[in-house]
Amino acid sequence: MGKKKVIGYVGTRDLGKMREEDIRKLDVINIAFGHIRDNEVVWEESAGTEAKLERIRKIHPEIKIILSVGGWSADGFSQAAMTESTREKAAKSAAALVAAHKLDGIDIDWEYPCFAVAGIAADLRDKENFTLFLAKLRQELDALGNGRMLTIAAGGDTYFTLHTDMAKAQEYLDYVQLMTYDLQGGFVKVTGHHASLYPGTTNLFDVCVDKAVKVFREAGVPAEKLIVGVPFYARVWKEVKGGGDGLGREAGTVGTGGPGYGELAESYIDKNGFRRYWDDAGKAPYLFDGNCFISYDDGESLRAKTDYVKEKGLGGIMFWEYGCDPEGTLLNHIYEGFRA
Repeated sequence: MGKKKVIGYVGTRDLGKMREEDIRKLDVINIAFGHIRDNEVVWEESAGTEAKLERIRKIHPEIKIILSVGGWSADGFSQAAMTESTREKAAKSAAALVAAHKLDGIDIDWEYPCFAVAGIAADLRDKENFTLFLAKLRQELDALGNGRMLTIAAGGDTYFTLHTDMAKAQEYLDYVQLMTYDLQGGFVKVTGHHASLYPGTTNLFDVCVDKAVKVFREAGVPAEKLIVGVPFYARVWKEVKGGGDGLGREAGTVGTGGPGYGELAESYIDKNGFRRYWDDAGKAPYLFDGNCFISYDDGESLRAKTDYVKEKGLGGIMFWEYGCDPEGTLLNHIYEGFRA
């Protein structure tokens, strides 16, 4: 089935802080983030990165280092993808950045084609233009030689496949990273798993890793090109009503971004009034103290996901993001899960 990839998003400012043992466990680093400004791809924080990238390559010569462009609320995609001339300008500038910094490719994190939910520009023509944009990027990256990579981060539910043509788009991509996190929480005042493998018990919605994989397979993406995304951070609901273990309950808040795993381990997991629960149907842990509900991933849930990736013949696992796991605990669980 081939070696499973371990891919991590690493903030530009964290590149110099990466531990040697962590670098060795990664196949790909996605640098977060470059952006699109006036139809050009730019990496505004690139100053001073040369020595950091050189150190990483010296430790792990086979590692691939890719610049990820975009992120939540990052504008410019709809505009850059709109016409042949704007697509060419963006693609050529992306390739020039790759060449200048001796990178291995570009990752496109457009959140999301056809949707302006994060305050970005959007247009129904994004569906077609998304594929045309990727085609132009592939053309310019191929012109550089050395097998430069093109990947995307994709929303982990049907809204993404309905507003793109993934069967065509995947032809230009090395792989598709499913953002199978934040699946519940951001817009809903009901507690639930934000990254579970399966829907689970008393979970109001069916969004989960397994559904996302099925949806993208049905949309025409080969299994070996699918990468499962996992969170190294939590989502938190407060003022939870109804007691019990807190799962599937109405809350006074939506599920906001919560602590990284390092902080969870230090101050939350079976500490300070929080009890850890395990939903065996969903293969997901959660914490509850009678008022505050926390959804997250841990070693047990990640082992279920590495097993799933192997069983389904998928390409590997991606995580967001390195800085949330200062001890390398979750990264090690993924690495060991694929070696088992």
